Amino acid sequence: MSAVSPITIVIADDHAVVRQGLRLLLEAEADLEVVGEASDLKQTFTILRELAPAVLVLDLHMGRELSLSTVAEFRAVAPQTAVVILTMEDDPAFVAPAWSAGAAGYVLKEASRSDLVRAIRTVGAGGRYLDPAIGGLALSSADEAALTERELEVLRLVALGHTNAEIAKQMYISPRTVETHRANLQGKLGTAGRPELVRYALEHGVIHR
Repeated sequence: MSAVSPITIVIADDHAVVRQGLRLLLEAEADLEVVGEASDLKQTFTILRELAPAVLVLDLHMGRELSLSTVAEFRAVAPQTAVVILTMEDDPAFVAPAWSAGAAGYVLKEASRSDLVRAIRTVGAGGRYLDPAIGGLALSSADEAALTERELEVLRLVALGHTNAEIAKQMYISPRTVETHRANLQGKLGTAGRPELVRYALEHGVIHR
């Protein structure tokens, strides 16, 4: 059996220490390979043209520039490259513009190593990833009754089509607890069933088509 090719990654951040730390973190994973680094947007364009990585991990603020304005151009240069925004900016207002620009992932710099790795694997496989903390903030800013992190995760998994038993297994909780979370979700969000939960999750950036 032939080995699966690793997900190739370019890191674009204007701080050398951050780039070095990310490289060490990501290359500790057998299925991830950092193939290049960029310290500014111009250099990022050049590297994308030359290397065409599977994933670009892009700092939201490169120096004084906001990188969102160049995401569409990056996508034009390397359409096969999925862009993950990595940022300190936890304002949900940045998420919609990131999706509109063509980003496939949005992750906070304070996220855990496993969250960043999960984001890269998700977008590398053609999906989208929104940091759970941002999802929670986006929901709580729009709703009187803010969802807990656990309720947000149940919402995400329900919307992705998982059964109560599958959710229980993934979250290491009992099916009865999942049922309780689903009931709480429906009460807080005013929804009657899974179709409405899916629609709500799509509208609020918890999952994406």
